[in-house]
Amino acid sequence: MTAAHLAAGNVPVVLVDGSGRLGRGVAYSTTEPVHLLNVASAKMSAWPDQPDHFARWCGDEEGATFVERRAFGRYLGEQLAAAPGVDAVKAMALDARRQDDGWDVTLSDGRRIAASALVLAQGNQPPTPFPGSAALPPELFFNNPWSDAAHAGVERVAAEGSDVLILGTGLTMVDTVLSLVAAGHQGRITALSRRGLIPRAHVHPPAAPAPVELNEVPQGNVLALWRWLRARSAAVGFRAVIDALRPHSHALWQQLPAEEQRRFMRHARPWWDVHRHRIAPQVAEQLRELVAAGRLEIVAGRVGLMEAVDGRLKVAISRRDGRKVVREVGAAFNCTGPLGDLRRTADPLLRSLLDQGAIRTDTFAMGLDVDDRSRAGERLWALGPLTKGRYWEIVAVPDIRHQAQAVAADIQKDQPSHV
Repeated sequence: MTAAHLAAGNVPVVLVDGSGRLGRGVAYSTTEPVHLLNVASAKMSAWPDQPDHFARWCGDEEGATFVERRAFGRYLGEQLAAAPGVDAVKAMALDARRQDDGWDVTLSDGRRIAASALVLAQGNQPPTPFPGSAALPPELFFNNPWSDAAHAGVERVAAEGSDVLILGTGLTMVDTVLSLVAAGHQGRITALSRRGLIPRAHVHPPAAPAPVELNEVPQGNVLALWRWLRARSAAVGFRAVIDALRPHSHALWQQLPAEEQRRFMRHARPWWDVHRHRIAPQVAEQLRELVAAGRLEIVAGRVGLMEAVDGRLKVAISRRDGRKVVREVGAAFNCTGPLGDLRRTADPLLRSLLDQGAIRTDTFAMGLDVDDRSRAGERLWALGPLTKGRYWEIVAVPDIRHQAQAVAADIQKDQPSHV
């Protein structure tokens, strides 16, 4: 979308992506119809000045439908295809060096690109390998649930009918469970996380809005904010409260001192995530049915020893209630979420820029250190999850679309005479 905005302003753009998911990214490149958007179509427009653009595109007059994610992928692809002057290159960016007043970028196909501005929009990084998984057979433990190998693993355990362990109980767990069921899996699924929290559901009709002004919300202290959230939720419901904070989320995060931000991430983040990042009502109902049927168990606890035994994975689990159990499964999937420490990134371009000192991570290494214009360096911008350390709430379309527009405008304003 940044490329589309730049192209609309007659700025020529080279969009580099060798992942095979050009214009769709990881989330929207799924081919499975069971993977739905976690937000109704009315809130998913790619264009900030046309909020109903996507709802109109998919013929959803009320904008209340939770559309298939692959449809949103097609929508994004169409926005890119319609952007004039965007040169889409199917290659990986391996290296970038400052060159005069711009950048010299080296690609995996041997080409080099001279650019006056560089935008980093890689999105979420693949998960960190789960501790203790390095010695396990790759056909039994899948560290990246979005990989082709993991997809093949889903098909295999579904055909075998073997039990499955999922590490993590957030949105990626939900997708993996849906994929297993869609593949015909009939075995037992155990989903494990420290607290055993799962995403809450949207409701239809949506909760009545309960907007608040920023000065009505406690600022600078996590405990005060948390108490306000609980009291306000008792009055109007948590969905309305969380939604009312969306316009203020960047300011609230930035006004927390570093120690308070650390406290939020250590203690409050899991609770915030499951209330903030909700799932479609029909998906929540499917999960409830699986739990009721004994096919899905949500467990609070920790993983102990994992070992391969006779073509199966034997896993020791210490439950939070003190019980210790052993599960023997046909496969385990690491659904603990994307890379949380950017210093460990395997992305070649990010790795190169970090090693050069051209970019640096934020205080918590969640992403990059950027300023209030999303600048990560000289003639260098970053987008989306890479800027989470500054904005926190910057992983959803409604947030990123505004950032994409603002970054494109900043580039155009600061553009040198030659491009």
